[in-house]
Amino acid sequence: MGADASGRGGLDGLIALVTGASRGIGRAVAERLAQDGATVVINYVKNRAAAEDVRAGIEARNGRAEVCQFDIADGVAVTSATRDILEQQGKIDILVNNAGMSIDTLLVRLKEDEWESVLNTNLTGVFRCTKAVTRSMMKQRFGRIINLTSVVAQTGNTGQAAYSAAKAGIIGFTKTMAKELASRSITVNAVAPGFIETDMTRSLPEEAKTGYLSHIPAGRWGRVEEVADTVAFLADPRAGYITGQIINVNGGMYM
Repeated sequence: MGADASGRGGLDGLIALVTGASRGIGRAVAERLAQDGATVVINYVKNRAAAEDVRAGIEARNGRAEVCQFDIADGVAVTSATRDILEQQGKIDILVNNAGMSIDTLLVRLKEDEWESVLNTNLTGVFRCTKAVTRSMMKQRFGRIINLTSVVAQTGNTGQAAYSAAKAGIIGFTKTMAKELASRSITVNAVAPGFIETDMTRSLPEEAKTGYLSHIPAGRWGRVEEVADTVAFLADPRAGYITGQIINVNGGMYM
């Protein structure tokens, strides 16, 4: 939605926490929310240098950002980190649950601990972060929660049983939280990217890229900025009557 009539960003004065924001879609989301005026807390797990690079880029464009290290797979760490953010920033208005992982292999080769690891991060991590910010959002009677799911949550994908199951779980979780929190002016939505140009997709074999592209009516990969634009739209205070929705950003791959 961009700037309002005064020229300020539509998210001016809001605090946004973006998990997994040191690269890829998470980085693009953090940069876009900062561009729209939010103070962005850039979460990362291991690569502090990458997170600091995101912050430096935001600050170079006169934005506001902080970095915060914690693993969404660790419940104690999530609780501690969000408590610290609330103490330092005074509130969390926007939560973008972006962080995730994937272990790609056929079901017959998928180990139980691998299955549990993917679900613990991709689904239970979303639960942890959402629960950690919900009480403060309820008290202030405002909040925007945006969960990153995936096109494969709705279509399935060979070799991604755990990833698809976790991302499908996010859809059910999103709809339930939307119903629970709507009366407090908290919206909960999900964005489901298709095949987006990131480091991971760039490393795919050319044959695989050609195969995937043949299923995308738009005939191209998506850009991280296109996902970030959708997240920014849902995060805006003016999107208050949109909740419980799954927004597909996939070039028509799933209709």
